[in-house]
Amino acid sequence: MSILKKILRLFTWWNGSTINTQFYTWRKGTKVGEDAAGNTFFETRDGKRRWVIFNGEAEASRVDPDWHGWLHHTFKEPPTERPLPHKVWEKPHQENLTGTALAYAPAGSLRRVSPKKQSDYEAWAPE
Repeated sequence: MSILKKILRLFTWWNGSTINTQFYTWRKGTKVGEDAAGNTFFETRDGKRRWVIFNGEAEASRVDPDWHGWLHHTFKEPPTERPLPHKVWEKPHQENLTGTALAYAPAGSLRRVSPKKQSDYEAWAPE
């Protein structure tokens, strides 16, 4: 690990867990499980506090709904012990892509890689 990455870990939370979070997890945390994205979930031994250490960028929308419910004490048991039933019509969880290159861009948007040619538009020109 480079010196810059070590310094960033000391002071920034968005580059992964900080040294303080790692120390707290080591002292008081019990690993509960992992989700499909590789995020690791922990809770204190008394079960009062729950948290996630992200695999990569710390973005809350990367936590799928089952684990989100567990993190916010909606469900007592984690999805590893008691998975929620899913309907056949439910789509798999997808993180929020707003602000990324993969964000939705409607037809004609300037953000599209190849915008549709607009043949019904005529630019105004002064007379």
